[in-house]
Amino acid sequence: MTPPLRLFDLAGADDAVRFSPNCWRTRLALAHKGLPVQTIAWRFTEKEAIAKSGQGKVPVLVAGDRWLCESWDIAEYLEDTYPDRPSLFGCAQGRASARFVNQWASEVLHPAVARLVVPSIPAALHEKDRDYFRTTRQAAFGRTFEAMAAEHDEALESLGRVLAPLRSVLAKQAFLAGASPAYSDHAVFGAFQWARVISPVRLTGPDDPIAAWVDRMLDAYGGLARGAKRAVS
Repeated sequence: MTPPLRLFDLAGADDAVRFSPNCWRTRLALAHKGLPVQTIAWRFTEKEAIAKSGQGKVPVLVAGDRWLCESWDIAEYLEDTYPDRPSLFGCAQGRASARFVNQWASEVLHPAVARLVVPSIPAALHEKDRDYFRTTRQAAFGRTFEAMAAEHDEALESLGRVLAPLRSVLAKQAFLAGASPAYSDHAVFGAFQWARVISPVRLTGPDDPIAAWVDRMLDAYGGLARGAKRAVS
């Protein structure tokens, strides 16, 4: 018997607003595998709740007595523990390629999207998280949220350049993984769901091939992402 799964998932002031791009990677991976999971609303200052994971960030997946963190490590755990369920990677080469896509999304795409969406986030946070978030993020970016908001047009132009290779690929095929979504799609889509849930900013125009892919990802897995509650309309 497989152990029940619990996922600590970043939430805003409203428990139903789940906005972490990395948590969305994991939620989509679980849906791809067809695995039921109990999601637990977690906030930035609730470090003690996930102390058993040995660190202080989500996603954290609890499987029996195992506490797993880092979305990529969780994906590999799911793939290796549930090999009879739909594969996240397809093959060993697919896993290696997905690792690159995962790192590109984390190291290139997420920072570019953050410049646009981070100034919107405090308004949706629980009051106990607001000071923590402002202090840590402004230190990380080296400027205030107000200064970041003033750079919106420049940040959007920069994001457009980051998205160029993604746009070229999605103009030729329905998903990054080919005819249907897999973990490469989850890794990248997390950033778009992050922006969609927490910010009024639109990352692409409506006629962009990326926008069409986002729409397909919103409908994937029974509309899991489309049904997510948004902090802004």
